[in-house]
Amino acid sequence: MEPNRWMPLAERSMEGLCPTREEARAVLNAPREEFLPVMDAAYAVRRKYHGKKVKIHILENAKMGGCAEDCSFCSQSSRYQTGVEPSPMLEVERLVQDARVAKASGAWKYCMVTATRGPSSKDLDIVCEAARRIKSEVGITLCASLGLLTSEKAKRLADAGVDRFNHNLETSERHFPNVVTTHTWQDRVETVKIAKAAGMEACCGGIIGMGESQDDVLDLAFSLRELDVESIPVNFLNPRPGTPFEKLAPLDPLYALQALAMFRLVNPKSDLRAAGGREVILRSLQPFVLFAANSIFSAGYLTTPGAAPPDDHQMIRDLGFEIEMEPTHGHSHSHTHGHDRGHAAANAECC
Repeated sequence: MEPNRWMPLAERSMEGLCPTREEARAVLNAPREEFLPVMDAAYAVRRKYHGKKVKIHILENAKMGGCAEDCSFCSQSSRYQTGVEPSPMLEVERLVQDARVAKASGAWKYCMVTATRGPSSKDLDIVCEAARRIKSEVGITLCASLGLLTSEKAKRLADAGVDRFNHNLETSERHFPNVVTTHTWQDRVETVKIAKAAGMEACCGGIIGMGESQDDVLDLAFSLRELDVESIPVNFLNPRPGTPFEKLAPLDPLYALQALAMFRLVNPKSDLRAAGGREVILRSLQPFVLFAANSIFSAGYLTTPGAAPPDDHQMIRDLGFEIEMEPTHGHSHSHTHGHDRGHAAANAECC
């Protein structure tokens, strides 16, 4: 049996040595017959830092649609005719209740998301009050994805108990103007730094499949390492009707998985997440994500459905992995009710 030629790359990654750009590119370009050895190398790194645990993240679309930004992948932009109707900010009680539902369905993290350039004072008040109550009554890791931040707003979120702030780079700095023109890639970098400076962890990733080159995918992976982000959601574009990207060809599922493996080798310790588009793009190959990623979204995305938690739980168990949950505390009560707003934006431009 031939030795796995990718394993030395994994070993260097586990020693803290960053792959070279050409090594990372080779992972993206690995021939199909080397798909399993590539995933095995990524799994060695995943196993060292995360064992066989899987974190389930659930998104809450706390304020849907009507966003003034022009992100070309997003069905919540007011600039495109996508059929997504704007709706007002959810009330505190609903956010707390849905956090209970997330906890009861096996989630490690609950993320409140708004379709906005940045949080208004009123929206921030609601998120902060909800965060305080969720921390005292439910006991679950909390994330917020509210757009661009100021230092003052970041401090309020951190003080209220928000553990992580999500703000994705989406793609490389070079490709970013082809995706968004109403703010810059550097604006996003600055918000990530502001969130970290306030004491929150940074949840920051991107979307693959937006017409970018391999160099753009590599730039994104290395930029996230440089920013030292704690959590990396990797989304696979599931083109939304009515958006400028609606006619882009879907990703090849093996390439998508090899990209996920590359992100793991470049960012060995990060909470790496298979995010939006997982179900649609990977189809029957979905279980392979767990050999590179240590977390997944469940119960859907912002405006698109996803796998139900029981199905994801079954996939995790069938592979011999185990669900990681935050220890129960506070006065958590399990209830079930329908999530009538959908759980998160097209391809998770959040989290």
